[in-house]
This record gives sequence, structure tokens and C-alpha cells, in this order.
Amino acid sequence: MSYDFDRRIDRRRTDSAKWQKYGPDILPLWVADMDFQSPEPVIRALRERVEHGVYGYITFEQPEFHQLFADRLLKRYGWRVSPEAVVIIPGVIPGFNVAGRVLAAPGDGLVLMTPVYPPILRAASNMDLTREDAPLARRADGSYEVDVDAFTAAIGDRTRFFLLCNPHNPVGRVLRRDELQRLAEVCLRRGLAIVADEIHCELAYPGHRHTPIASLDGAIAERTITLMAPSKTFNLAGLKFSVAIIPNADLRAKFIAARADLVSTVNVLGFTAAYAAYRDGGPWLDELMRYLETNRDFAMDYVRTRLPGVRVATPEATYLAWLDCRNAGAAAAADPFTFFLERARVALNDGALFGPGGAGFVRLNFGCPRSLLVEALDRMRAALTDDRPARV
Repeated sequence: MSYDFDRRIDRRRTDSAKWQKYGPDILPLWVADMDFQSPEPVIRALRERVEHGVYGYITFEQPEFHQLFADRLLKRYGWRVSPEAVVIIPGVIPGFNVAGRVLAAPGDGLVLMTPVYPPILRAASNMDLTREDAPLARRADGSYEVDVDAFTAAIGDRTRFFLLCNPHNPVGRVLRRDELQRLAEVCLRRGLAIVADEIHCELAYPGHRHTPIASLDGAIAERTITLMAPSKTFNLAGLKFSVAIIPNADLRAKFIAARADLVSTVNVLGFTAAYAAYRDGGPWLDELMRYLETNRDFAMDYVRTRLPGVRVATPEATYLAWLDCRNAGAAAAADPFTFFLERARVALNDGALFGPGGAGFVRLNFGCPRSLLVEALDRMRAALTDDRPARV
């Protein structure tokens, strides 16, 4: 079956956060959901489930799904886990907040690598923990790599766990196996657990292979909670379904107990969609990745050749581009988010919200029809080369 990712779908008449947040003349390339229909097998499965007409509670015991997901981990990453290690939860963000409550007590600390996804930045304050920032190292070409020395130095006496984001949001890196190994060795040596947000794991481009950090060896797996979801992969964010993979049975039991009465259930339609996506969504995902790769390459060339003063490194995964606007002229450099919103009528994500190292950057979502991407980039180019006053 062929999918038409070029088709522009009107989302303004829906309850879309992406399209409702800003005005009707704003092109939204900010929050990380795509402007594509989900796979046809997912739509069909949801339609059949809705037509059943009864939407009662669902059980956590779904052996077919657990086996399906365990088989997927083995096929895609060579990571063999027991189906019992797969725990169904309603979101990755609730997942790492629950995990933190299992692994640390108020006053303890967590370490993370910045800049990073804002809910990861907020996690420490949610749990009354201290946040220890380890900055990623920025190469001369604008790409990033792990700074193991900075990571090690950031760990304090009361640091209890490492909150990892890989593939990394917003910088788009797929951490290499050797980078993950060095980070894991530090965690083992310092007695840290690992909570791994790997929500973009299935969106790695050719030449880059995602490695779950827990798959490195048994010792790492025993102290790791890995979080994955179909939401970014199959554009299902509104259906609130994800999984935690916890091979350590004692840690898994503590996690399940900690979520009780807080985030203990998933949406019945979210489960239906996730099961259909993982079972039957492969052909759609293959076509999606080809489309996203061409969008990515187009956007990279456009930014480098037509957005004066803006720099970008090619993302290795995700459909998010991290634009460095610090040399794009005084107005754009000082506050690129506001500049592009007011001058270009394009909504991006403000890099300052991603923590240290994010000021002067914006994050652009290219998971949209090409014509929409072109229109937004053309507006941004005009704003950078035009001295007209901002619209009010």
C-alpha cells in the first residue's frame, strides 16, 4: 500500500495542540507530532474497536502484546528480554517520573545531559531532587558528542540515577555503542541506576543504529528502566500509550507499586492502536522514514544555503532540527523564537527551554508535508533578509 505523505490535512478544525496554540496565520513547526495520518491498520483497528461499543476497563495482562513487543526488541536491536519485563504505562513522561520516585528520595540527585527535552529538565523539581547537568560537547561542525569527563564530574555524592535521552532530543544524535558503554561504566562504578527515555528509537536514519543502553550487558540491564512508545513512531501521541522495559524483577515490582493509583491504567483505544501499529505498521513506517529522510535532507540544504547566519547539524534520528541562530543577526540571535514567530509567522520551539546550551537556538519539526515545510522555510528566509517591522 502506498501512503501519501504530501497530502496536507486540515488540523485547525480539530483539538490539535500543535495547530490551536498560535493564530490562524501561524505555521506550527514546533511540538513533536507529525502532520501525517497514522497507518491504515491502526485506523481500521480503532474503527472496529469503537464500533464494538463497550469501553470498559482493560487488564494489564496482555500476553500477546508483551510477546509481540519482546519479539520487536529482539528483531530491531538484538535485545532479548522476557515478555514479563514489558510493563504497559500511559506515557514516557509519567514513566520517568515514577521511576525517579522508585530510585531516589527527596534531596537526592539525578544527572542528565544538556540541552535536553524540557520535561526531562523538570523531572528533578517534580520529585524534590537536585539536578546535576552534564553539558554535551559541541563539535566544530555544530554536532554534539558525549563528554564523559563532564558527565563524571557532574555526579555528586547523592546522585542516584542518570536520566538519559537517546536518540537525543533536541540535538538529534543517536549515541554510538562506545559512547553508551562509557556512560554505563561510569554509572556502574558510581552506583547509579539508569532511566532511559528512548521514545525516538525507531526514527533513526540509515547509517545510524539505535542501541538500547540496557542491551549492553546484563549488569546494565539489571539497573535500567527503559521507556519506549509508539507515539512518535506512528503519530499516536494523543492516545497515551507507552512501555517500560524492566528486566530486574525486584525493580519492576517497585515500579509497578509506585505507579498504583497515579498512572496505573492506559486508554483502551491507546492499547488498540499500539497493538495494531506494532503488529501491522511496518510498511507505513518504512515509507515514513524515506519521506522524513528526504525532508531532513531538503531542510538541511535549505538552512545552510538560504538562511543567512543559521547553522544546523544533520539529525541522525527524529524529525527535529536544532537550529543555531546565534549568528543570524541581532534580532534573531537575541530571541530566535520570538523573531520567527513575529517576523515569519512560524512557530518553533524556544531553545532556551531546553536548558543550558539552548539559548540562541530553536527546534524545528520537519515531520510534515513538503509543501508546508517549504512554505515555513521561505517565510523564515524572508524574515532574515527583510527589515520590515514585526506584525502586531
